[in-house]
Amino acid sequence: MEIHLCIVLIFVQHTRGFHGLKFTKSPANLTVTQGNMARLGCAIEGLMEPEIMWMKDGEKLYSTDQMYINLDPHHWETFHTVKSVQQQDAGKYWCEVENYGAVISSEPAWITVEGVPHFILEPQDVATFPGAPFNLTCAAVGPPEPVEVQWWLGGVKKGDFTPSPSVLVLPGVNDSLKFYCEAKNARGVSVSRTGTVYIKELPGSPAGIHVDQVSDNVTLMWTPGFTGHSSLSTCTIQMSKSSGRKVKLPDKQVSVPPFQYTIAGLSSHSNYSVRISCDNEIGSSPFSSWVDFQTPESVPSAAPKNLTFDLTEQQLSLTWAALREEDLNGRLLAYKLQWNLGGESQEPFLFKENFAHFSGGGRFFNATFQVSACTVAGCGPWSRPTLIIPASAVQAQTQRGHMWVGLILGLLVATVLGLLLTVLVHRRGKETQFGSVFKPAGTEAVVSFTAARSFSRQGPELPESTLDSLGINDDLKTKLQDVLISERLLTLGQMLGKGEFGSVREAFLKMEDSSMQKVAVKVLKTDINSSSDIEQCLKEAAYMKDFHHPNVIQLIGVSLHRRPQQRLPVPMVILPFMKHGDLHTFLLMSRLGHEPFSLSLQTLVRFMLDIARGMEYLSSKNIIHRDLAARNCMLNENMTVCVADFGLSKKIYSGDYYRQGSVSKLPVKWIALESLADNVYTTQSDVWAFGVTMWEIMALGQTPYPGVENSEIYEYLIKGERLKRPPDCPDEVYEIMHSCWSPVPKCRPSFQHLISQLDGFWDGLPSVPAKEPLLYVNIDGEMEADSGLGTGPGTMATGEPSWAVPWQCVGMEEDEKDWLVGSSGAGLAIGGDYRYIIGPCTVIDGDSGNSEDGLSEDTRDDDDDDGVTINV
Repeated sequence: MEIHLCIVLIFVQHTRGFHGLKFTKSPANLTVTQGNMARLGCAIEGLMEPEIMWMKDGEKLYSTDQMYINLDPHHWETFHTVKSVQQQDAGKYWCEVENYGAVISSEPAWITVEGVPHFILEPQDVATFPGAPFNLTCAAVGPPEPVEVQWWLGGVKKGDFTPSPSVLVLPGVNDSLKFYCEAKNARGVSVSRTGTVYIKELPGSPAGIHVDQVSDNVTLMWTPGFTGHSSLSTCTIQMSKSSGRKVKLPDKQVSVPPFQYTIAGLSSHSNYSVRISCDNEIGSSPFSSWVDFQTPESVPSAAPKNLTFDLTEQQLSLTWAALREEDLNGRLLAYKLQWNLGGESQEPFLFKENFAHFSGGGRFFNATFQVSACTVAGCGPWSRPTLIIPASAVQAQTQRGHMWVGLILGLLVATVLGLLLTVLVHRRGKETQFGSVFKPAGTEAVVSFTAARSFSRQGPELPESTLDSLGINDDLKTKLQDVLISERLLTLGQMLGKGEFGSVREAFLKMEDSSMQKVAVKVLKTDINSSSDIEQCLKEAAYMKDFHHPNVIQLIGVSLHRRPQQRLPVPMVILPFMKHGDLHTFLLMSRLGHEPFSLSLQTLVRFMLDIARGMEYLSSKNIIHRDLAARNCMLNENMTVCVADFGLSKKIYSGDYYRQGSVSKLPVKWIALESLADNVYTTQSDVWAFGVTMWEIMALGQTPYPGVENSEIYEYLIKGERLKRPPDCPDEVYEIMHSCWSPVPKCRPSFQHLISQLDGFWDGLPSVPAKEPLLYVNIDGEMEADSGLGTGPGTMATGEPSWAVPWQCVGMEEDEKDWLVGSSGAGLAIGGDYRYIIGPCTVIDGDSGNSEDGLSEDTRDDDDDDGVTINV
């Protein structure tokens, strides 16, 4: 019962407050002298709590000192106070109350401020021609009224006070002057702002010319100079093009503002100069200084011409005309060669020069080739397709063409003669009683010819080699029986690469279920001439079949290629096909490819860890790699690095070192100091090469020791010099790779220790989000590598810690300390064994490791007819 009574009382109160709400007092009009206090009040009845809002000229007033007085229950009075009234306080005031969505307003009142006049129109600056008449206007109001105005020009009173508003008519001036007006009423005098009369003149030259290159257009932006007290209407742009000599281009007039202009139709990759002048109604400004800029590169506008070929069974040579500079539209990055065989597009090639050479010319029969020039902006149009066919086939086609031409001409002559004879027979048939002199034409003669001999690129099939025909021992036969693959199951494709010990080809292997697996086939050099050489290679393959490690390339099998007129076959090693190719080319592509991409530090360190784990596995199997480098590491489809090119290019021993028996082509810039001096290879010399491979990874494929010739490497190292820290390489990573280059082999870390160090560093790196799969494109090996030596430790002049200092470790013998020579002149006094240093007269490839050549050292063997001379 009590609850119901409370609800009824609250409802009654609300109902009363809504229906009985009214203002019992409204604000009154006030006239206040400027600077005095003004107070407005209003009262409302019917509110439980005060919620009264003051309004001025339609805007709410927010005051922290608003007062409320409780006159009776539900009856409130409030005040709005202005302590020091100014002209801006004048206006219309009233009170508002909002209750249940309804707004109730009081009657309005006005505050009128009396004081000195205030200006409603002050004098403005004027720009005029010399001697031209112009007007000046000034207006002020009270209260109190009236208000009178007087002018001052150049500090001198002009006439008497006149009623506001006042307009002063001037006949013209020749010099700049200042002016203002005074307004007077009963309360006092006010002074307006001071204006200036400016005399119009010529503008100043523009400044701050900026060239913004967007796509194929160039946008000029500039800041106008002194306007001459007159609006700028147009600007004139003068341009010239520099191509050996300056060529002036037509002027361009543009309307302003805005002070910018976009120019289209400029030549790509060209040097231009620009300057600007702007105009007002008086005339033109002086020109700005010349500003030089270069337009961005674009794709070439024409295709290379005259694509020709020279084809033999052993080699295909292609040449084409170099693209002209005016058609190139930039710096030539490469020529892109695409080809089609059997209606299917093949992987394209990139070449720096306007020629290409491929070995194994027979595989290109009936292929079509097209070439396009590429800049950093992209590749231009393609040349017309060129069909690759043998010269004999071309000659046969020419002969056939000549024969058909002769045959057609003969038939044409015979037809004409036949028509003539028919006419003669018809005429003579009427003249003789013995019938026609000529017999009617018989059946048409049959023309026959012998087809030219077709060109066959396949010789007679040779009998397949077997293990029994090699004369090897029974144990080796047993080991190889389950990995020997018939040559008939292999279909060899294009060359993937070529090295010191043979070539690698793409191939398809037919499986037991008749499916085809893409593989890589390593074909050893064709100079094998004894059963012992073949037996040694097969022994090494037998060892390889037991290797099982995710970072070591797996052996699929071995095949024997029978050669014409040769007693012994050539061993072929079948390996998995690596989708992303070798690590060296992949690193180069990230920096110099057609579509460069970023590789995070986490990715680079993971590459190093993969290689270290693979090498640790090999060393545990007593295998000495002897040719560890980025070019001999492969990337599979999961971006995992696998160590490759081991086992088959060197002998495997159960001992701990391998001594090479004769001098051959050596990757000098990856070889340890003791290997260069004494031709001795150990697991520790593999550690040295791993350090160089780490440097390659951090330098994104740059050739080690840039600027140092191969013949200078030994002397460079014996003085204590080492590879400098690559840019952006953390000190911790450089310290790890530098420890691999100790001149004393026993002081170098083991692969197990290297894994531990790299793993610890990798764990400390921040995680990176997964990215899109990297694009990989085959590219010519001859990419330009950076030529900088790098900065960082090792450059003592920089004040950084020097790494070219003695390496020492526990257990070092006294004679081993002879290696520890600082980077000073003392190193020059040490005599070295130069028997194995590359020189112009040695058999070692002098091009290997050249800093201007992105190709690896083992890709330049000209003695092997089975290989190509470029990396693809």
